[in-house]
Amino acid sequence: MRGMNDDALPSAPSRATSAGTREGGRPWVDYSHEARVIRNPLLRGLFIALGWLCVASGAIGVVLPGWPTTIWIIVATYFFARSSPRFYNWVMNHRVFGPLIRDWRDGKGMTARAKTVAVTTIVLTISVSIAVIPVVWVKALLLTIMVILCTYLLRLPTKPAEATA
Repeated sequence: MRGMNDDALPSAPSRATSAGTREGGRPWVDYSHEARVIRNPLLRGLFIALGWLCVASGAIGVVLPGWPTTIWIIVATYFFARSSPRFYNWVMNHRVFGPLIRDWRDGKGMTARAKTVAVTTIVLTISVSIAVIPVVWVKALLLTIMVILCTYLLRLPTKPAEATA
């Protein structure tokens, strides 16, 4: 991709249909107008690399309990919005990650089920860590982190679950 200007790329990915929908029926939306691409090519390259590193970390969180997903994808979206309209569009329209970003950005919050899973996972994993770590100040730090995370999650707006037909 060296030397390629992302601004000159077609706005729709190759998998978009002529009707403007992606596989699975959700319409593909061009978010490239939201991207504020920096001009420094070295910084752009660094931001693209950091964005993909964050996407990889978020993908790990999809399958690894206790590892966050949403925050990594939010950070990746930040990096892509400043480095590549193409990758920014990819993450915003992604089947799994796109709804997380759009809901967070629009202030819709999390579903009750997602909150329950997140809080339960945090409490279980940090409780196990507290039980096996012998250092008292580390236990106190973990307990504090657990309380802060759970409080933050529970204070987020609760998005109504979407009906499945």
